Amino acid sequence: MTSFPFSTDSTDPVNAQILTVSEDRIAGFVREPFEAVSDQSGVPLEMVMERIRGMLQAGTIRRVRQTLIATNLADGALVAWRVPEEKLHSAFDYILQNDPFTGHVVIRSAEPGAAGADYRLWTTLKVPAGSSLEAHCELLRCRIGADRFKLMPALGVFALGVGHVRRLKIEPGDKSAKRAAMVRPRIVELDPLDWRVLMALKREFTPEEITRNPWKSRAAEAGVDLEQFCEIARSLAERQVIGRFSTFLEHVKPSKTGQSVTQHNGLFHWAVPAGREEEAGGEIGRHEILTHCYWRDGGPEFNHVNIMAVAHGTDKARTLAHKAAIDAHLAACGIPVAYSSVFWGSRSEIKPSEVSPVLYREWLAQMR
Repeated sequence: MTSFPFSTDSTDPVNAQILTVSEDRIAGFVREPFEAVSDQSGVPLEMVMERIRGMLQAGTIRRVRQTLIATNLADGALVAWRVPEEKLHSAFDYILQNDPFTGHVVIRSAEPGAAGADYRLWTTLKVPAGSSLEAHCELLRCRIGADRFKLMPALGVFALGVGHVRRLKIEPGDKSAKRAAMVRPRIVELDPLDWRVLMALKREFTPEEITRNPWKSRAAEAGVDLEQFCEIARSLAERQVIGRFSTFLEHVKPSKTGQSVTQHNGLFHWAVPAGREEEAGGEIGRHEILTHCYWRDGGPEFNHVNIMAVAHGTDKARTLAHKAAIDAHLAACGIPVAYSSVFWGSRSEIKPSEVSPVLYREWLAQMR
């Protein structure tokens, strides 16, 4: 392993100062993203770039990239799979290695007696608009030996932003001053030039690309000059298909340095009255510990839960304390909860979901 004249652990005070900003605080498209991290963190620019390069090379940071709002680029869903226990890990491996349109792949265990506890494999899926989520999953089901799958598209998004280092200091019950706004997924049509820029924009950064002007080579890759590249990128952000510029840490599994930034990943389920999903999701989504919060239809398999959220923590009891604080807040708001449960993540792999229609057609041709 390469040695560095500084610590590459996320717990190092300077690294933590950088990561508190770089994980999820650089929103939209920024022409000079590392300068923005420097400005917000108070760490000099050259040191920001040196530390991010080092953490990326050491494996503390698993990727640096411009994220997309994939729900506005492709049809997507959370997918729960019922797989025979003896096939669970081989199914995990097959989807991870063979489906670039699947992002998160997680094995989960439910609390005793939880509805849907036999659905152990959970994935996130995106397919280009006009393609079939059902057909995609049926194709995978035959290959992994799953008994059933449950598609749960997002009907509303309340929270999305993974900042593990920043969240280490969040106390149970900490929340924003007002209810989280709900965003409804909508497909945005892009022309071929938009797609060229988008594909260059979203590619992961190598350590050598972490420079003051990181988009110059990406513009050349897209076949446009830098000014046009930035103009199109800003337009994509305005059309809400660009998310944030982010440095990603490992969620649960140890990094190459042996460090785990989180140890417990809880998927929280709530069943609230029909018609109150937006209100309930807004109240849940304002809690700062949550990295994700969605309105999804769990159906009878999951006792009709309709709000789902994810929290990460280093201590299981503290993660449950965060959920208890959310439950208490819902009660204080007069929002009844008919049923609630927690699914705990164990083995997990997180990668960006591919969204290109061209690559999807090529993938289908290979799979059939």
